[in-house]
Amino acid sequence: MDMAIQNNVRRVNPRRPFTVNADGVRRVVLGQLGDGDAIGNCSSQALIHDQPHHAAKPVRLAAGGATTACLLAVAHSDRGALDEHARQVVAAAALLADGATEVVLLVFGELNDDVAALGADRCIVLPQYGGHVFAPEAELAALSALTEELQPAHIFMPDDGVAGSDLGRRLGAAGAGIATHVVEISQSGLAAYRQQGSMLARRSLAQIILLETDVVDARLPFLGRGQLADQLGMAIGTAAGAAASSSPFLDLGSKTMAASQMELDEADFIVSAGNGVDDVALFNALANALDAAVGASRVAVDDGKFKRDKQIGATGKTVSASAYLAFGISGAVQHLQGIKDCRHVIAVNLDASAPMIKRADLSIIGDAQELMTALLDQVRQARSAEAAS
Repeated sequence: MDMAIQNNVRRVNPRRPFTVNADGVRRVVLGQLGDGDAIGNCSSQALIHDQPHHAAKPVRLAAGGATTACLLAVAHSDRGALDEHARQVVAAAALLADGATEVVLLVFGELNDDVAALGADRCIVLPQYGGHVFAPEAELAALSALTEELQPAHIFMPDDGVAGSDLGRRLGAAGAGIATHVVEISQSGLAAYRQQGSMLARRSLAQIILLETDVVDARLPFLGRGQLADQLGMAIGTAAGAAASSSPFLDLGSKTMAASQMELDEADFIVSAGNGVDDVALFNALANALDAAVGASRVAVDDGKFKRDKQIGATGKTVSASAYLAFGISGAVQHLQGIKDCRHVIAVNLDASAPMIKRADLSIIGDAQELMTALLDQVRQARSAEAAS
C-alpha cells in the first residue's frame, strides 16, 4: 500500500511508484499499488520503480552523433561519490558544451554515481588513485596523457584547496594557461576576485579553469551519454603507473587520529546524546568502542552531562559527518539545522513521532540505554573475534 500505520505513525511506502519531470523532480504516483503488502514491502517487480528514470530528461548529445571538440572535467571521489563541488565542476563543463562538443570526466578514485546524471558523455575512472593514496606525480602523468590524447579546449577542476587545486596548478605550471578562484563563468569568459576580494577581474576562458564552489547549479535539465571509457582508462593508467614508479615521493600511508581528539566539524562518525541518555559513562564507552566522536544536544549540555564544545546545533556546531548516531534526541529545529549536512542519520528514541525520527534515514523505536548496552556488547564481541583471528 502507499500508506501504512506502524506504532501509531503514518508511514509512506518508500518504494511507491513515481515519475521524474523535466526538472528532475520526483513526483509520487498516488493511488497506484505495486506488488507490495500492507507495510510497504514490495516484490522484485515493484522494485523497478527504485531505478533512476532518465526518460523525462533529454540527452544533450544525439545518440551516435559525431563530436568535433571536447571539454574535460577532473575530480577526486570520496568513498565512491563526488561531492557537491565536484558535481558543479562537471555541470559547468556540460552547460558550456555545444551540440558538437562532448564532456569527458576523469575521476581519481572509485565512482558509483550515475555518470549520465552528472552530465558527462564519457567517463574515465582510475580507482587505484584518489584520497586514499598520495600520488601527485602519477595523477599528473595520467591527466597529462589524457590531455594529449583528447586535446580538450578547456579543463575544469574544483578549486577546493586540496587535491583538485594542487593537481590543477601542477598542470598549469607545465605551461598551460590557468585561471584560479573562478566565481563566474559563461561562454564569453570568466571572472575571479582579486586584491582581497575588492576587485572582480574578467578575462577570456583559460585552458585550465579552477572553479570556486557554487559557481553553477549541479542540477542539470539534461543528461550526458554516460559512457564508460575503460580502454582509455587502462591506457592512461599505464602512463600513471610508469610515473609512479619513478616518483621522488614516497607514500607512507595515512595517519589516523583518535576520534576523541578531532573537532566535531571534522569528524566522519559522530555518536550524539540527548536528554534520553541517563548513563553518560555507558554512552562514552560505546563511543570509544565505535571509535566515534562525541556530540550532544543543547539540553544534554545544559544539564551538565557534556561540555559546551560538544553541543551540536544552530547555537553550537554544524557537522557534516558521514554517519550520525543519535541517542535520545528529540530533534529540535536548532539541532536539525546542525546536522543538515550529515549523510546518514540513525536515530534511537522512544517517541516514534519525534522530529529526529522523521529526519533519520534509519529509526529505532526503543530505550536508548538498552540499545547502547546491547550495541556495546556486540561491538566488544566483534573486536574480540577480530583480535583472535
